[in-house]
Amino acid sequence: MAKIYIAFVDTPGLFAGIIRRVIRQKYIHVALSLDPFLEETYSIGRRHPSVPLIAGFEKEDKYKILRAFPDADYLVCSIECSADQKAYIERELNEAMDNRFRYHYAVLGLPFILMNVPFYQKNHYTCSSYIARLLEEAGVCTWDRHFSLVTPRDFLEYEKKEKIFEGSLYELTAMVGGRRMVRRRTGSVFLRPAYAGAAYLKHFLRRGVSHER
Repeated sequence: MAKIYIAFVDTPGLFAGIIRRVIRQKYIHVALSLDPFLEETYSIGRRHPSVPLIAGFEKEDKYKILRAFPDADYLVCSIECSADQKAYIERELNEAMDNRFRYHYAVLGLPFILMNVPFYQKNHYTCSSYIARLLEEAGVCTWDRHFSLVTPRDFLEYEKKEKIFEGSLYELTAMVGGRRMVRRRTGSVFLRPAYAGAAYLKHFLRRGVSHER
């Protein structure tokens, strides 16, 4: 079996605060990653972390996000899939990245989410609806609603996921920076006492993040 990773993001700001009140949870953005350290992470989101109104398909840069939002919190979860399913997802992400300026944020679809009415405009997605459609097409996840109605809350409540990290983005980037050292000395993992799934992440640190691919 292989794994994919869902990153849940909590960032400050007025626009983020509005979304947070609507979906009634801390984490308002989701991204899809091919590795647990979020080095290959993609989403429908801000093209630049500090400009909320310009959004589309992008490869996320956690260091840019950290500079823009030093207080950002992350929750990273893994979902099991087959090697073929992961390969399909990777191909689709790479193709979308090659054509990223064709993809846009589904602003017109937001009222329909509130009314629970499916709405799809070609190549327009929310962060969660894009991932929901891709994972459903790959056969990894199924939903009881149209993909356009899937929100970050649905991913947070998805039962077939495993939490491997929850904490600040600063902690996560520090962990990535020390990864090679950790592979030699697993006792040096940058973890808080309340870290969830530490043993699971140590497994990846020992074997390296490329063993699935």
